[in-house]
Amino acid sequence: MQSLRDTIAADLRTQITAGHLKAGARLPSEPMLAAQYKVSTPTLRNALALLQAEGLIEKIHGKGNFVRHPLRRLTYTGGRLTPDVDLNVTIHTTNVRAHGDLIPLLKVPSRTPLTEFLYLTHRRESPHSLARIYVPQDLALAEPPRCRRPGWAETRETVTARLPAPEEASALRISSTLAVLAITRVSSDTTGRVVEAARLVLPGDRANALFITHLTTEERGTEG
Repeated sequence: MQSLRDTIAADLRTQITAGHLKAGARLPSEPMLAAQYKVSTPTLRNALALLQAEGLIEKIHGKGNFVRHPLRRLTYTGGRLTPDVDLNVTIHTTNVRAHGDLIPLLKVPSRTPLTEFLYLTHRRESPHSLARIYVPQDLALAEPPRCRRPGWAETRETVTARLPAPEEASALRISSTLAVLAITRVSSDTTGRVVEAARLVLPGDRANALFITHLTTEERGTEG
């Protein structure tokens, strides 16, 4: 027998998939929905959390719950997201000091001056990805970094699937139970100095990561 939470989620899911609740539509307030389904507010919120985790609705702080537009999956490859033709990007720049795990990540002393670039990409009103890029201030360019630059000799990327931190879930408007792809990218120059460290967070319901391996001549020979 279905729980009340699952029954409510199933009913709202059917209304969304059938088009009775259209993309961009605001759902009735949580107290109104709780009264409509004759359940407590916590039970109603649990049902909404299921739909949020499925990517069917999103909760916007201070505005309410909205039906999401169909999600478009993006692919992370070569240090960037594709396709990006319909994505908007907001960028905030802050001066910070190296602290915590930024110190070993960038291989700099504690409190080294850094420039932090905070990227939030979104399609229409829906956030799609979050990135924080750190560059030593003596290397920071006038324009925010967007992709690989001349002089980079090596880029290492570590990909982890995990649950989002509270501030990540809030910025991306996703459920705290929806897994994200967390990518840590560290780039070095020809001298081995770290010139940029990036942390990217991609919701698992709308992102793929693609990695391409090119074999050297020696490696091709050993395969034969």
